[in-house]
Amino acid sequence: MTLLVRLRPVAFIAVLLVAWHIAAARQAVHLLPGPIAVAFGLVELAQRGLLVKYVVASLFRVTWGFMSAAIIAIPAGLAIGWYRRAEMSLNPLIQIFRPISPLAWIPISILWFGVGDVAAIFLIFLASLLPLTLTAINAVESIPTVYINAGRNFGLSPASLVYRVLYPAVIPQLIIGLRITLGIAWLVVVAAEMIAVNSGLGFLIVDARNAGNRYDLVVAGMVLIGVIGLLLDTGMRSLEGIRSLRWGYSED
Repeated sequence: MTLLVRLRPVAFIAVLLVAWHIAAARQAVHLLPGPIAVAFGLVELAQRGLLVKYVVASLFRVTWGFMSAAIIAIPAGLAIGWYRRAEMSLNPLIQIFRPISPLAWIPISILWFGVGDVAAIFLIFLASLLPLTLTAINAVESIPTVYINAGRNFGLSPASLVYRVLYPAVIPQLIIGLRITLGIAWLVVVAAEMIAVNSGLGFLIVDARNAGNRYDLVVAGMVLIGVIGLLLDTGMRSLEGIRSLRWGYSED
């Protein structure tokens, strides 16, 4: 039974591929390439040395933008959530910037950094900064007051209270926030690469469209984006299985 359950996603994907192949073969006008054509497109990209190059370029930008935002946003969010006055002062500013799409910063990023990696990394940084900050703030605010009072009653110093109460309580929520924000960062890097750089999976899609309507390569780029996004999410989700953090998640 367990094996059958594990094979269900594979069987479902196989059914989708067959349906895709049949639909593509029966088109009166070939607007959408079939899975076989897309597979050959991936092989062509690999043979030309572009497959690894574009994947590494996109992952490089996401890594730097996402990690830079996490290094700044998480400590700042924890501090803002811990000190009520800081939240009251900064929350209006956060709420003003939060609805602004990171893509709206593309003209400014190009103006400041030109067309290249730094512009894309800056956009990913902006896309990740506020979601992670708000996640950290909400994580601190959701700590039951009894935990904090118990730590103080036991005579914990402020540093010990942060280390032994604050961090263990917020880490499960932070992991969820990191997982969601990483997905946002991956979306933004693809959009940024369509405009602000000349490499990466987003650039691949635009370049294939402009270079003779190579829609097999366009769909190949989309498939790569989806698969890599799934792998990134799976990697972040695996952190939830760490034994020291498992208490923060409900059992299925």
